[in-house]
Amino acid sequence: MERNVQKNGLVNLLAAGIVFVAVFFVAVYVNSLAGRAAAVFLGLSMLVALISWFQMRLGENERLEKLEVDELARAKGDSTLFEARDSEVFPARRSREQFEKFLVPAFCVLLCLLEAGGAWLFWNISAKPLLPLYGDRALPTLAIFAVFALVLFILGRFSVTIARLENERLLRPSASFLLAAAYICFLAALAIAGVKADMPRADFFVTRGLCVLLGLMAAELLVTLLLEIYRPRLKGRVARPLYDSRLVGLLGQPEGLFTTAAQALDYQFGFKVSDTWLFQILKQGLPLLLLAQLVVLLLSSCLVFIDAGEQGILEYYGRPVAGGVLLPGAHFKLPWPVEKVYRFRTDQIQSFSIGFTPDAQSENERVILWTVAHNKEENFLVANRETPTVKASLADTNDVLKAPPVSLITVSIPVQYQITSVLDWAYRNSEPTNLLADLATREVVRYLASVDLNDIMSHTRLEAADILRKRIQASADQLSLGVKILFVGLQDIHPPTKVAADYEKVVSTEQTRLAAILNAQAQAIRTNSLAGAHAFATTNIAASTRQRLEVEAYARAALFTNQIPAFEAAPSVYRQRAYFQAFASATANARKYILLVTNTDDVIIFNLEDKISEDMLNLNVEK
Repeated sequence: MERNVQKNGLVNLLAAGIVFVAVFFVAVYVNSLAGRAAAVFLGLSMLVALISWFQMRLGENERLEKLEVDELARAKGDSTLFEARDSEVFPARRSREQFEKFLVPAFCVLLCLLEAGGAWLFWNISAKPLLPLYGDRALPTLAIFAVFALVLFILGRFSVTIARLENERLLRPSASFLLAAAYICFLAALAIAGVKADMPRADFFVTRGLCVLLGLMAAELLVTLLLEIYRPRLKGRVARPLYDSRLVGLLGQPEGLFTTAAQALDYQFGFKVSDTWLFQILKQGLPLLLLAQLVVLLLSSCLVFIDAGEQGILEYYGRPVAGGVLLPGAHFKLPWPVEKVYRFRTDQIQSFSIGFTPDAQSENERVILWTVAHNKEENFLVANRETPTVKASLADTNDVLKAPPVSLITVSIPVQYQITSVLDWAYRNSEPTNLLADLATREVVRYLASVDLNDIMSHTRLEAADILRKRIQASADQLSLGVKILFVGLQDIHPPTKVAADYEKVVSTEQTRLAAILNAQAQAIRTNSLAGAHAFATTNIAASTRQRLEVEAYARAALFTNQIPAFEAAPSVYRQRAYFQAFASATANARKYILLVTNTDDVIIFNLEDKISEDMLNLNVEK
């Protein structure tokens, strides 16, 4: 190994170390999370450059040692020198072999842990709200990152070229890392520029992208270490360094894809496909093709369609455009990311649930019992107007305990709403969907704490639903959410599942008690009514009998009074009439035989046997 290659490795190491320290302090200075992630990548590049340079030193020492041994062998011509063990004659080679056997895998394990740890750390940090970038420090920071990117690109490109021309496998890892670090510094500069251009989430997206890159590098290195265990060792074959990442090499040298594709095509077709004119045209015109595809993609983002039942909001660099509410239909806009459109379903009735999480399995059940858990339910506090008293469980006391004036209840409350103002819904509050659910939950908790348990479970359910709808609407209007509450339902109201069985026993006992009271009241009403009716009938019968007797007495008195004038007017007629009346009344029940003629001699035979009356013939005899 020539000395200039070692110098290149040392330059790469110093450049990675200096830029790593500088990028870290600059990122802290401007408060850029993407800059800190880029500093982590540069730190990894410094470690790779360090191990690569040290391994090159060991290889150079081995080469010098071999030259010295060969020179001594030619000068003395004595073979006894080679009769000793190789470890004694070639200590530099032994050191290099031990380094590659033990220290390089250990370093790769450490590098894998650092990459995975960096990805996990920055992913969690980016998920939390952070302080914004310092705007007055953005421009000088952009210039510094641009200088770093340029320096790293020049050094990396020079080192990659030297490694390819002289086939230096140990220089390639540090060169690839420097090139990739140059591009990452450029991405960090773009993130800061995006934040400066009123795109506050640009730093977040670049940080997440670097986290993904670090995670992929860790996964690649882990797979490489596992495959290294089963790799066959062939004498005289030089292996690729374990810390030489193919992913980083592809990121730093994307033109390597053409070489790989050309080799694969040459192998598959059996001739030099890479030398054909078509492949050369594609290789030379690929940047233009990619640029044309990018232009077409950007132009396609200039036309946006808003579906029926939706409305869109047009933003220019994250700020809403005046009159930028887009109605259903086709609309033109500036290409992404200058202008963006956010769609909202304004005509669709949306809903959320309070007090339960819907369960698909329980929705298919036709019969749902209180005592069987269904859905994922929550308990609410509800007032209890009647506070029952219970005796203490201790046998030696007569104390009476009073239950608290609250109870627990489980209720499923679906809430349906519709967006009426997309601007208020999108810009007045952060995360309006969660805010509306929180407002509705707050109003439900407040209302249930002020109503009676028995009332809410019986006759005031519809009234309670209407009151809750009005309260939730008032809270939403107070915060200008831009929604209309269409429906609030109170369904599946029951005590918690653990106490539902006991509650049913209490209700059953109460119903039995009320039924016994009602039965007693009905019996009392029936008995009192019968007694009143009997007394009324007896009184009326007595009154009618009294009146009849009085009328008969007056009639008899009047009869005797009126008989004297009749007798004095016609005594014979009166006696004859009285005789016939007495004769008719005396013979009322006797048999009478009337003879119409008297000039005949008739023989009359009488049968004086009494006939059986019809009542005796029609007598019903009980069997």
